[in-house]
Amino acid sequence: MTASAISAIGKPMQIAFVPLDFDAALKHWTQAMGVGPFFVMENIVLEDGRFLGAPSDCRFTIALAQWGDVQIELIRQDNDAPSIYRGDYRPAGGAMHHVCLLTDDIASARAAIEAGGGLVLVEGKVGADGAVIYADCGPAETRPNAGAIIEVLQPASGSDGFFAMIADAAKGWDGSDPVRVVG
Repeated sequence: MTASAISAIGKPMQIAFVPLDFDAALKHWTQAMGVGPFFVMENIVLEDGRFLGAPSDCRFTIALAQWGDVQIELIRQDNDAPSIYRGDYRPAGGAMHHVCLLTDDIASARAAIEAGGGLVLVEGKVGADGAVIYADCGPAETRPNAGAIIEVLQPASGSDGFFAMIADAAKGWDGSDPVRVVG
């Protein structure tokens, strides 16, 4: 898949990490990097989730914060289901895991990924009307991924407000209440 085909899918909005120690990563980002507050959502399971084409019940926790124009996501898998988070596709050792692109047409994004030779790793529904896919967009000879996985998110209704709330909370954040559990 060419770089221009990837960038045509949608706007980059997030950098995600799967740290070896989730709590230590939260501490690092909030204290050393000054990023926060983080909003934590626990026990997420993608509706109709699939991993490499097979049904998946991967359960995970995410923490989201805004860092300037970029959202930071930290992910911790909470069960032992096969997934991209625990190293079943590529090692999940704390380096950047994926970059998220926003789209308003998940079907067209998937078609572009597949037409370019990309491999859809994970797919599922997000909320009532959203969808997500994760893909390795590199050529087959570089798999598993030689760089980062690409997440393509068609946000569910209401996501814009949630993302705006995260960004607003980061403006002028004074370091207080660094981790906030939501949902």
